[in-house]
Amino acid sequence: MENFVLSPAQERLLKRRWGVFNHFLYFEKEYEVPEGADPVQFHLDNWNRRVEMFDVERVAKDLHDVGAGYYFITIMQGSKYMIAPNATFDKIAGTKPGEACAKRDLIADLIPELAKYDIDLYLYYTGDGPYSDPVIGEKMGYRSWCVQPMQTVNDAFLENWSSVMEEYAVRYGDAVKGWWVDGCYEEGVGYNQKFLAYYYRAAKKGNPDALVAMNHGVHDDLFKWYEKEEITSGEFNHFTYIPKSRSIDGAMPHILAPIGANSKGTDFAWCGKGTRYSNEYMKDYVRKVNASGGVVTIDIGIKYDSTYYPEQLEAIRGI
Repeated sequence: MENFVLSPAQERLLKRRWGVFNHFLYFEKEYEVPEGADPVQFHLDNWNRRVEMFDVERVAKDLHDVGAGYYFITIMQGSKYMIAPNATFDKIAGTKPGEACAKRDLIADLIPELAKYDIDLYLYYTGDGPYSDPVIGEKMGYRSWCVQPMQTVNDAFLENWSSVMEEYAVRYGDAVKGWWVDGCYEEGVGYNQKFLAYYYRAAKKGNPDALVAMNHGVHDDLFKWYEKEEITSGEFNHFTYIPKSRSIDGAMPHILAPIGANSKGTDFAWCGKGTRYSNEYMKDYVRKVNASGGVVTIDIGIKYDSTYYPEQLEAIRGI
């Protein structure tokens, strides 16, 4: 599109060049429940403790020190564990405050700390809700992927789950610059333009200028999935793809990939440690993507004490 003109929100993102993405999640399998303890309460106590331990000041400073222009964090992924309170979620799920949604509002605490360094905040949400929880997933309207035949999304689920997102969006307003909605797959899950619109409307109620991307999974090329999205979801497993155009059917090129390596150091690992790329490589790669009119979001691992892996910080420092 020769006459493609960036919106002010797209221009703001492009000027920031690149950012960091963190998966901040709770995995029950990582914790051994003490004998005689109530498993449900044990995991809830640990989730709230982990959220309370998140050091927003340290994270913001570390991001500033390496030069990140923006920051993505997951609200949740697959489970009932959310990083901030949400009355809409509790009403639908039948949970009490702190039983699924954390007692601490981690997002609200991040906002002023990131603002000190002019780092923009973006949020990760999902298109499949708390599907791994057999009780809450059913109440939300979408069963576990483990149930066969796989269920597809429907209006009832979208009304429930997008209303949870809307509460967050309205609460934080223009402090949240955009949303990346994962799991919006057509095959198996059943997403189409009508269903994707639920999330777009929810995001815009909080911030009319919020940039929104709906993820359709890993592909060989960038493409625009939802007809109104302003940035591509751009999920890749490697930092090799260079956008071919400044406009992907009217959306700005955006790439998200992990820098981490697996245990053998030979392949990608989301939210893992190690790195497959040197600082020189990442600088050259981001420079090429920026020159093509796009931005790069780099997934790195974050430890329970809110610190980052030194080798990953060095790989992205000063990009």
